[in-house]
Amino acid sequence: MLRGRQIGSTNEMMASVGQYDQLHSSVPATKIEVTVSCRNLLDMDTFSKSDPVVVLYVQGIGTKEWREFGRTEVIDNTLNPDFVRKFVLDYFFEEKQNLRFDVYNVDTRSSNMSKHSFLGQTFCTLGEIIGSKGSRQERNLSGIPGKKCGIIILNAEELSNCRDIATMQLCANKLDKKDFFGKSDPFLVFYRSNEDGTFTISHKTEVIKNTLNPVWQTFTIPVRALCNGDYDRTVKVDVYDWDRDGSHDFIGEFTTSYRELSRGQSQFNVYEVLNPKKKCRKKKYINSGTVTLLSFKVESEYTFLDFIRGGTQLNFTVAIDFTASNGNPSQPTSLHYMSPYQMNAYAMALKAVGEIIQDYDSDKLFPAYGFGAKLPPDGKVSHAFPLNRNSEDASCVGIDGVLEAYFESLRTAQLYGPTNFAPIINLVARMAENEMDGSQYFVLLIITDGVISDMVQTKEAVVNAASLPLSIIIVGVGPAEFDAMEELDGDEVRVSSRGRMAERDIVQFVPFRDYIDRSGNQVLSMARLAKDVLAEIPEQLLSFMKSRGIEPRPSLSPSSSSSPPPPEHQHV
Repeated sequence: MLRGRQIGSTNEMMASVGQYDQLHSSVPATKIEVTVSCRNLLDMDTFSKSDPVVVLYVQGIGTKEWREFGRTEVIDNTLNPDFVRKFVLDYFFEEKQNLRFDVYNVDTRSSNMSKHSFLGQTFCTLGEIIGSKGSRQERNLSGIPGKKCGIIILNAEELSNCRDIATMQLCANKLDKKDFFGKSDPFLVFYRSNEDGTFTISHKTEVIKNTLNPVWQTFTIPVRALCNGDYDRTVKVDVYDWDRDGSHDFIGEFTTSYRELSRGQSQFNVYEVLNPKKKCRKKKYINSGTVTLLSFKVESEYTFLDFIRGGTQLNFTVAIDFTASNGNPSQPTSLHYMSPYQMNAYAMALKAVGEIIQDYDSDKLFPAYGFGAKLPPDGKVSHAFPLNRNSEDASCVGIDGVLEAYFESLRTAQLYGPTNFAPIINLVARMAENEMDGSQYFVLLIITDGVISDMVQTKEAVVNAASLPLSIIIVGVGPAEFDAMEELDGDEVRVSSRGRMAERDIVQFVPFRDYIDRSGNQVLSMARLAKDVLAEIPEQLLSFMKSRGIEPRPSLSPSSSSSPPPPEHQHV
């Protein structure tokens, strides 16, 4: 693949930013997709060009504090990147939505942006981008005294509600030879046309090395990314020869449309690759090869809300760290300290996540466990004990019931150790194994203060659980370094155990300290935490349902039932 790396972030890259202030209840007017390009960036690398990434920050309405919303992919070796990953924002006409775009040169694999070279930044509002001619705005990057930092180009487009996903495969024949010592290393770049005649990048294929007759892998792309719901809109495809230094050679181009592509494999979908400069120079020039569509199908994609409307329940389970490293609960320095004036970090994390998930669980009964404590009367260490002390049924009534059982357990259990996650993951996985029909989806929240003692067993438990209707949220509290925890969060590298890769990415890890409001506003801290840790749940639920071929049941409410899909569409 043309190297577009991802530097991990706690934020879901394509998530909506509509409720970045959870206290705000406005309904967004529409969703806006912002595409980012840069030109003439500073060159910070000695032996090659910069490897840029753009980080988007949004400003909270009440707090005026900047919070990271998402990141583009990293593109190696270029000062003029066109990023494929978009930012999708909810647009509120009545609000000033302040945005900040920071550009960095990626130097290491660290997700901490302070470890990378700053290339410049710009500030604007979403309304400014939308209000610009053609909803396209060029802005100078600044922030490095005495340096011209280049420009950033921001394109905004309202998203259609088209849910269709196109799956296609292409091959090429007799492409121009571009490499002196070999053939070519071709890849394709797809662009959709904009209302003003410009083009926005929407997909890159992988690179096929040393061939003039490549067959690219099958890929999927949202139809809205190709044409934004306008089936006759021009789709431009450029063919390039990949070069290690980033100066890819242009082989040629062709145009098509979604309507043409949807005809599938036929004589209409064999395209001449043309190089306009060659055509002008050479009288006998015919083409620079051909590209053929091998297969094309369209599927209509279900959403998270389709499953919720169809009755899928979210089962929420809590596991709380009772190891000695938390400190004596009777002391104010303890992470478990019960102050009469404010909740501790464990209670805040539990309440923040639980109060959102409970809306999707009709019985409001939540199993709650502790791990790493010695229990009365015999002082035996347990890594999955019910907080309500009921070995037959660990369920608590509502989030307040969980909090009550947690506080009660602190009075009777002796904090001990070690910090083992595998037992509680396996326990919830056994519950999930019995509910594989799509009617239930399990969410396990683990709140911990330290490094995992049983990482090998935990990784195996995660790999096994990845095939089940289960997501795992880990919230780290306190000042500890949680670097090892990133290994379980499969955003960058999928978790593996004994050579077996996890079927899905089901773990989301965040350190709670990143969400604490500096002014001491606990409600705001909890809202921020909940938004980020829950952002991946809908996609994780969908990936499970899709992997098992499970469709949502008809809507439980007759008034919200939708019309059936067109007969030519399949569901995924």
